[in-house]
Amino acid sequence: MKDDKLVLGGHEFHSRFILGSGKYSLQLIDAAVRYAGAELITVAVRRANTKEKENILDYVPKTVTLLPNTSGARTAEEAVRIAHLGKALGCGDFVKVEIMRDSKYLLPDNNETIRATEILAKEGFVVLPYMYPDLYAARSLKDAGAAAIMPLAAPIGSNKGLATKEFIQILIDEMDLPIIVDAGIGKPSEACAAMEMGAAAIMANTALATAGNVPLMASAFRDAICAGRKAYLAGLGRVLMRGAAASDPLTDFLR
Repeated sequence: MKDDKLVLGGHEFHSRFILGSGKYSLQLIDAAVRYAGAELITVAVRRANTKEKENILDYVPKTVTLLPNTSGARTAEEAVRIAHLGKALGCGDFVKVEIMRDSKYLLPDNNETIRATEILAKEGFVVLPYMYPDLYAARSLKDAGAAAIMPLAAPIGSNKGLATKEFIQILIDEMDLPIIVDAGIGKPSEACAAMEMGAAAIMANTALATAGNVPLMASAFRDAICAGRKAYLAGLGRVLMRGAAASDPLTDFLR
């Protein structure tokens, strides 16, 4: 498994767990990253500095790659502006494009996301767009220069799990890009199931942030993601639609 790396825009990662930081207290960031084994952590650019003197960047280990997101953007132009601010803050060339005009369901605007991805990719950013799982939009994002596709599993913060499972599977089967399942994953078992489907990585935030024991839940997600990846690489066993098959040869006493 040491050679099984996640490659995003030419950058290699051993961990397939991307940690969202939106709902964390600053004091728990370091512990969650360590127990999860995450090498990528999202940072909302608008939260890089708080009203207090604390800075969220001070709590992220230096060995972790920052993934600034454009949370709060409602148009492609706003997302591009936020991405530039993140780079100016020292967050590097990675950016997770999030564009949402709907304040009730927080669903991503795929059209604006495609526009922002094209602009930022041409500027040299490693763009990871958050999107509603639609094959045509995913293909357009690839053509626009996306380094990976990040479809939602369920509405942000809902912990409802793989509500869009069938559509995510289509993206995994049809897209020649890493598919990172984002938003809505609520349990380690759901993260494992997504990895068994062939997802390249999992991003989790609310499931950890609202857990009773954040470090322990982070560890559980790490183990589940590793298990799911191993199962996918091993090749899942066949499923019988009808009947049964004896695991041992039938002997005379059963006749």
